[in-house]
Amino acid sequence: MFDSLSRGLDSGAMNARADAPALPRAFWALWVCQLVNRLGSFVQPFLVLYLTQDRHLSAGTAGAVAAAVGAGSVVSQLVGGWLSDRAGRRRTMLIGFFGTAAALILLGSARSMVTIWVAAFVVGLMGDLFRPAVQATVADMLQPRERVRAYGLLFWAINLGFSVSTVSAGVLASIGYNLLFWINAGTSVVAALVILRMVPETRPVLDEGPRRPLLPVALRDTTFLLMILLQIGYATIYFQGYSTLPLAMADDGLPSSTYGLVIALNGVVIVLVQPFVNRRLSLLDRPKLLATSMLIVGAGFGLGAVVHSWWGYGVSVVVWTIGEIGFAAVIGAVFADLAPVDLRGGYMGLAGSMSFGLGSVIGPLLGTNTLEHAGRTTVWLGCAVLGVVLFAAQLALAPALHARALAAAAIPAPSPS
Repeated sequence: MFDSLSRGLDSGAMNARADAPALPRAFWALWVCQLVNRLGSFVQPFLVLYLTQDRHLSAGTAGAVAAAVGAGSVVSQLVGGWLSDRAGRRRTMLIGFFGTAAALILLGSARSMVTIWVAAFVVGLMGDLFRPAVQATVADMLQPRERVRAYGLLFWAINLGFSVSTVSAGVLASIGYNLLFWINAGTSVVAALVILRMVPETRPVLDEGPRRPLLPVALRDTTFLLMILLQIGYATIYFQGYSTLPLAMADDGLPSSTYGLVIALNGVVIVLVQPFVNRRLSLLDRPKLLATSMLIVGAGFGLGAVVHSWWGYGVSVVVWTIGEIGFAAVIGAVFADLAPVDLRGGYMGLAGSMSFGLGSVIGPLLGTNTLEHAGRTTVWLGCAVLGVVLFAAQLALAPALHARALAAAAIPAPSPS
């Protein structure tokens, strides 16, 4: 199965470089895990509806329970990164997938509010535990020049699965919300079984004694901290699409259903475009691609200052989605170059938690308050200006990133544990 899958996805339109080596079988097992996991991601998008319609909780209480899932997710990547360096990548992924399945069943069957709160937090905690472990595993098993292609394929699998799950979840919810919990849990178990059978442990064996603590090393790494700061800026722009954009469209008299169709273009463009550009993106200069991608995302949101129709907003979404494709393909490889071998999982977890975790808080708060007090034009022009600032800052950081990439490429790969 995995051999035919790799031949199908890793050739044809994506084959921009004939001499590019095939990605290993274990990588395609990870790809299938990402796809299966997202195909079954039914609960979180419908959690508030389930709590209000099936459990008859107030909207405020349901929102707070959803926030508990989010709080668990923020902690999750930190814990997952630390655990993958200490206990191993494979074990961390198994704990995450099996733990998610158990937490989902508990949440779906919970009757008391205490159980609902605890289960919601654990769903968030377990649900993202595997992410830094997957990213570290890819960095462990692949040479630096192949990581962009691999991370891009994982990004595509996530969006392909999510595009299908959002449609099928609505159908299943109309039959009964319990189905969402059980099928979501089942796909987590399937992902865990794929890991058990197909993915070996890749955590490097180190000879220099005990592993170093993460924070003292990371806090002295100026390049890493600056990259996190730039990612927070990017995430601040990006999350306007899921907070300020629907409000701005409503102000233009467009119904929520139109917003749903417009934002769906994001997933459609990624699914259709990503496979055809993935190898080509892997050949480009990483810092320059990152800078250009953030500039395009800022410009795409900046179009919101001059559009008022559904198709105008659609063009805006398509533009910033193109930037998102470039950003998502390269960002994991950049952080893999920055990460010390013994702290690879921790670096990945810290980067994910701090950048998108903080950005998911700052972005909606800043965007909606600016919309309310300064108007929509200020919001969208602010996104465009921030995109220019990020572009310039990323280019300024390029020499340091190039130096770290060369240093990472010169380090011989340690044996897996």
